[in-house]
Amino acid sequence: MPKLRVHNVSVSLDGFAAGPAQDLKNPLGVGGEDLHTWMFRTRTGRAMFGQEGGDEGVDDDFVRAGDENIGATVMGRNMFGPVRGPWPDESWRGWWGDEPPYHHDVFVLSHHPRADLPMRGTTFHFVTDGIEAALERAFAAAGGRDVRLGGGVATIRQYLRAGLVDEMHVVVAPVLLGTGERLLGGDATAGYEVVEFVPTDRAAHYRFARSTGD
Repeated sequence: MPKLRVHNVSVSLDGFAAGPAQDLKNPLGVGGEDLHTWMFRTRTGRAMFGQEGGDEGVDDDFVRAGDENIGATVMGRNMFGPVRGPWPDESWRGWWGDEPPYHHDVFVLSHHPRADLPMRGTTFHFVTDGIEAALERAFAAAGGRDVRLGGGVATIRQYLRAGLVDEMHVVVAPVLLGTGERLLGGDATAGYEVVEFVPTDRAAHYRFARSTGD
């Protein structure tokens, strides 16, 4: 049965998955990009940005696993871009240039309607009727494959609280942010358990899944 999966979400040692003051210059907040240094050094992570080289090994394996058997993506508007409120126009087309790295349908949660945005290999659909509706459309578009849940942090927490996430891969990076947006804690992880823990020289990988109750 197809799953909703979260992959490669990095958090700081003090628990923040994004830094403060997110804006066009700092899409992950001040200091937030440091959370992903481990990923930018892998072969797969560098290839996402059209770069050559990079390290292979455990970190690279985890990055690559995030794309395996994925047929659609759901993300929050915060991940799509910095524009807030009603769309002033349709000039913002995402952070990724003319060819986004998804190469499948992406469903963007929004309170404000916007026409579909077809790009090279990827079409963005803007969903205004909630997280369940977005997920239902994503599963239909995925054609039997899994759906990947992107950020931002608030979007992931919404799906966790609703019990809709089947698997989640969280990476603890050796970074202290001091403040920002927390991913875990409270009721967000109720009903989940850690099923895998793999440390490397640059990060610690945790994989969560629904608790079996054993």
